[in-house]
Order: sequence, then structure tokens, then C-alpha cells
Amino acid sequence: MLLNGRPVSRETHQRLEHFAELFQKWARRINLVAPSTLEELWSRHIADSAQIFQINPQPAVWIDLGSGGGFPGIVTAIMLAERNEGFVHLVESNQKKAAFLRVALMECEARGSVHPVRIEEAQKEILDCDMISARALAELNLLLRYSSSWMIDKSCRALFHKGRDYQREVEKARSDWDFDLIIHPSAVENDSVILEISGLRPKV
Repeated sequence: MLLNGRPVSRETHQRLEHFAELFQKWARRINLVAPSTLEELWSRHIADSAQIFQINPQPAVWIDLGSGGGFPGIVTAIMLAERNEGFVHLVESNQKKAAFLRVALMECEARGSVHPVRIEEAQKEILDCDMISARALAELNLLLRYSSSWMIDKSCRALFHKGRDYQREVEKARSDWDFDLIIHPSAVENDSVILEISGLRPKV
């Protein structure tokens, strides 16, 4: 089976399908994503989120900031389950969304745990990671500030989904930060990208 043109196992596809069913069920009761995007759940959210793992398909320890409805954190945790290695820390301060994420992790047998706290508090709970992800959370400058305690003077990298205005966000962020940048064109949405950031350091 293919996802974004890349093969995934039948077991992983079944887990993603179960997650989609859970998502649809919970989305009727709580606001997980914009209702107008529910009909495009696979293309708009699941396939888009899977790109994160497909860029770095290693058994890494991830932190997913502002996990919301599980994109990309739950999708990453499901894809890690096939390897039986790696882990995703999902940070989500909204208690209803955090409850959904816990159910999704358990029922999809995904590799992760939920931290129902603000990102500033998560910095005290999660000391190290290999990768950081975030989708539709904040402008790049703020994302880098959120991520800085895990990235400065460390080998941790970040993968952030961004839309067509990403160049303006990058320029704004470079006024406060130095960083190495790789731009991955989206396999799902035209004019969208995934920014891969490493070597983060504040400007003096």
C-alpha cells in the first residue's frame, strides 16, 4: 500500500484507518480540526502528517508540539509502531484533546504518551529528544522559541509544516536566530513546505 507514493505495511495502513474512524467519531463532539476539512481527512491531514515521518523514517524520540487532533504526532507514533522502536511525546494542554490523543494511542497501538500541559511546562518534563514537529501551531519565530531548550547546543532537529507564506516567516525568524535550513516541498499541497531546521542558536 502507498502513502504519498511510498509503501506502508498493511498493518500500518489498518492502524491509520482505525485512527481515522476514531477521529471522525470524536470530531462530532469536540473541535479537533476545522469542520470544513473533515471530508479531506486522509489527504488534508493524515497524508500531510505522514510526510514528517517519511522525511525522517528512523526510530527517533519525537516531541510533537500542540498535538491537537493528532497531526502529525499520532500519525508519527503509528508509523513508529511498525518498527517497534522510537517514541512520540505529544504535548497538548487542552484536556479534551489530550483525552482523545490517549485513546488514539491506546487503540491504534501507537508508540507515544500524552503530556497535558503547556509547552513551557513540557520543557521541564521532557529533557531530550531527537526530533520536534508541529503543524498549524504558530509562526516560525515562536516555534523556535518553544523548541530552543531542546535544540540549542544539541543535535535535535525540527520539522515544521508551513504554507505559502513560509519565506516571510523564515526571514522574520532569522532576525532573532541563526539556523541551518532544508526546505522540503510538500507531496500533498501545492505551495506548502516542510522546514527542516537544525543548528539552532540565538543571535547575539
